[in-house]
Amino acid sequence: MVIYFNESLSKLYFFAALIFFMYRIIMAANHKKTYEILLACAYFVGAEVFFRTTRGAISYEAGKYLVILFMLMGMFYKGLSGKGYPYFLYLLLLVPSIFVASTTLSFDASFRTNIAFVLSGPVCLGISALYCYDKRVSISQLNTVLLYMVLPIIAHTVYNFFYTPDLEEVLSGTTSNRAAAGGFGANQVATILGLGMFIMAVRFFNKSSNLQLKIFNIVIFGIITFRALVTMSRGGIYAALICIVAFLLFYYRAVNKRRRNEILTLFGMFCVGLFSIWVISSAQTGGLLDLRYANKDHLGRDKSDITTGRGELFVNELEGFVSNPFFGIGSSRAKDQRIEIEGQGVTSHNELSRVLAEHGIFGIIILVILIFKPLEMRSKNQQNYYFFAFLAFWFATINHSSMRLAAPAFVYALALLHVTNDKPPIHRKQVKG
Repeated sequence: MVIYFNESLSKLYFFAALIFFMYRIIMAANHKKTYEILLACAYFVGAEVFFRTTRGAISYEAGKYLVILFMLMGMFYKGLSGKGYPYFLYLLLLVPSIFVASTTLSFDASFRTNIAFVLSGPVCLGISALYCYDKRVSISQLNTVLLYMVLPIIAHTVYNFFYTPDLEEVLSGTTSNRAAAGGFGANQVATILGLGMFIMAVRFFNKSSNLQLKIFNIVIFGIITFRALVTMSRGGIYAALICIVAFLLFYYRAVNKRRRNEILTLFGMFCVGLFSIWVISSAQTGGLLDLRYANKDHLGRDKSDITTGRGELFVNELEGFVSNPFFGIGSSRAKDQRIEIEGQGVTSHNELSRVLAEHGIFGIIILVILIFKPLEMRSKNQQNYYFFAFLAFWFATINHSSMRLAAPAFVYALALLHVTNDKPPIHRKQVKG
């Protein structure tokens, strides 16, 4: 609210948060370094789109760069696991595309800017995965990491309410709406709000010890979901729902029978709450929300392309892979080609096709590492019931929003942590003298 009325305070907020977390990391005891680093990364991942919206960060890509910085500090303090070497290979496989790009990018393209924009996300993922691989954290610590991630997302949601209090003034069609998203890209806003939906759903099911907390968490979930829905951007919503289902399936399996019965009751409440949020959102958008998810325009006519042009981008990038299967077309060349042919550089929304097009056969190896290495780790440690939800968020997000945010990179890395159960308290019988 304060930042909405005085946006220049966003920079103060950014630097205050940076100094706060840097201090905590440096001053933390050695056995708490990993935990503090994860908290710092989580907070800036949650705040990244908010800082972009309010122009509070020192650069557009500051969120990714800070995650990389914190992870490198972690490597300095705590070292790496030798078992995570495939992610070092993954980082090396990104390099050839830079040399290819030096010969394929058009004369007018800014080489440094384009390469940094395209590779900052993949590098953030590689560094995060290298550091997090097999690092031990307790399940309660991981829950706190998720809490730190959702706190700035709640702040972002409040900002959006102040920015667009009356949706009827800005909604006239069924396309993604920048004004309803707080004045920033609806895709990115919906993605980060979708992450907030997932975290608040998790807290509703396993961090609500009494009725008051259950009500509080479902209300916060509802508020975030409402603002995510009215952006009219669907990708973040679908990703959130997939993650919630994946979490519930494995959380249900991990708990005892009494807890399972409670989860079923909570799930009923959750479904009622979700339906109520949809009804309210539909009413607030004058029915446009229903048309959007039915893939219709504001007049109720079916749209010809459910992917809103992304399918064509996907096919074009696969054609780039077919024409250059060995070394690819080079980093950022896919966007550069669209500038040459169409006069505008629409960025790819799909990381899978972009990786194949720009990295060639190395892209195939990259995808094999990213998909199968976590599954190998999962076969040896199955205590992290968030594992498949984290992987689902990464995979769903890179298929509709590519790697434009630090969120998919960091959440992917969280799946590689060695999660342990909290130690139950030891009750010693007092010996009478």
